[in-house]
Amino acid sequence: MTDHRVALVTGGGSGMGKATSMRLAREGRAVGVLDIDEAAAKAVASEITAAGGKAIAVAADISDRGQVKAALGKVRAELGPVTILINNAAIENFCPLGELDDETWDRLMAVNLKGFYIVTQEVLPDMEAAGWGRVVNLSAIGAQTGAPDMALYTASKGGVIAMTRSLAVELGRKGITVNSVSPGFIDTPMARRAIDGDLFPVPYEQILQGYPIPRLGLPEEIAAACCFFASEDAGYVTGQLLGVNGGAAV
Repeated sequence: MTDHRVALVTGGGSGMGKATSMRLAREGRAVGVLDIDEAAAKAVASEITAAGGKAIAVAADISDRGQVKAALGKVRAELGPVTILINNAAIENFCPLGELDDETWDRLMAVNLKGFYIVTQEVLPDMEAAGWGRVVNLSAIGAQTGAPDMALYTASKGGVIAMTRSLAVELGRKGITVNSVSPGFIDTPMARRAIDGDLFPVPYEQILQGYPIPRLGLPEEIAAACCFFASEDAGYVTGQLLGVNGGAAV
């Protein structure tokens, strides 16, 4: 039964990951809430179970394969094989190109791109065994439009888009779909840190005024897109990029 399929949400302890974990649980999925912040993951899992859902919190740095393997072992032991994967965990960076250093580049790429590869690869055997799987990768509007002082971050998210399309071609015959959701300016803790730190070249309100829908997006709006791609209704949809961005990019 599809209601018993197990989902893993990386970066599930806050923002878009939390909203997606909560919505998947409301739709009857058992959810592994994975976050590098174990306390945050536990809080989300507790909220899900208090509402009558089923969830487990696991902690891992997704760039560390050993930690990912250990976390997946716990999810499988308690909930079962994972057939829905939401690759959401990421770190941001605001820095002019001339000031970037190799250590910063390597760390961000290790999480934002290599981490997606590691988690997907480790979950893949469960999906192959089931003959059914859903992978949803979170990219970013900056990968489509460019963004000042964000060459590193947007490069990582552009890689996510390219990887999504190639994996869709590779895995479609196995009953596994792979799609990407590209958020615009979403009201998350990550975005609020950038706003509070005055890291944008112009006031964020000015950025929003250029959007056809001139407001911050909500994490729940990203969750809705992720859950569509994770559903039975999206069984003939793969390799797609869905922008949830107020019309700021197509």
